[in-house]
Amino acid sequence: MAVQDATARTVGAKKDRTPAAPERGSRRPRPARRLRALEPLLWLGPALVLILAVVVWPVVEMVRTSLMDISSTGLTQGFAGGANYTELFAEPDLPGVVLRTLIWVVGVVTVTITVSLGLAQLLNARFPGRRLVRWALIVPWAASVLMTALTWRWMLNNFYGVVNRVLMDVGLLDKPVNWLADPVQAFAWMMAAAVFVSLPFTAFVILSGLGTIPAEVYEAARLDGAGPVRTYLGITLPLLRPSLLVAAIINVINVFNSFPVIWAMTRGGPGFSTDTTTTYMYKLAFDNQDVGESAALAVVNFALILLVVLVYLRVVRRREETG
Repeated sequence: MAVQDATARTVGAKKDRTPAAPERGSRRPRPARRLRALEPLLWLGPALVLILAVVVWPVVEMVRTSLMDISSTGLTQGFAGGANYTELFAEPDLPGVVLRTLIWVVGVVTVTITVSLGLAQLLNARFPGRRLVRWALIVPWAASVLMTALTWRWMLNNFYGVVNRVLMDVGLLDKPVNWLADPVQAFAWMMAAAVFVSLPFTAFVILSGLGTIPAEVYEAARLDGAGPVRTYLGITLPLLRPSLLVAAIINVINVFNSFPVIWAMTRGGPGFSTDTTTTYMYKLAFDNQDVGESAALAVVNFALILLVVLVYLRVVRRREETG
């Protein structure tokens, strides 16, 4: 009996020491919950401010400028509505400039990615001096794009350019050719220079993608009897899709807005025959002194880039879904 009383007292004491359960439905005070909800802004705030200042505000200012009447001295003379766009679309050179821009982007990006696939595959293989070759590939990337474009211009000079000298020495030319005086030849050489400056970044992006493919996958393919071509098409290319997507989008944006290569080699000439939207925009603003029309072309250029990127992403996503 005494033992039962002691046990009951012990259990009662434990019950007394057990903390009281929170009442159902109890919550933190409202001010504390509000402060807790705002806490992520402390971490995201600097990035958001930077995006607003560097990305959003210039876009807003670009659209606003395209709707204003701005004098040749830069003074705003009032709201112009869609007059700048009307003048822009009435420009006789605009259709050729837009078509040339699309050829420029598609051609440069396609050749760059195709050549980069081969380069990345080569750099991923083991061979003596591989590290040295990788460093050498970085040189065009590290060099100034303007300096590289000027070098290409000097190489193509019809008086002292090395290209004419080599072609004449091997018997392919009888006399020097002024490559940059002909619009078609000049545009082709500019595309070659743009591919040259785009190769290092693209090749290293694809090379990093190759490094993420597990060796066990290739070993399993080899045991299944897959040859090199089947392995590349069935394993390497599908697993490289994320890297190719990143490389393609960044190249599209960079090539679309490429200015130094074209300006240093031909300045868009002869006339407007090698202009893209970027150099034509510059000429509208600084040669024609029409800032409003140039801003209107900047808005069109921005919309074209967004459209190209969205179409590309949609095509890639559809292929992934059907694949």
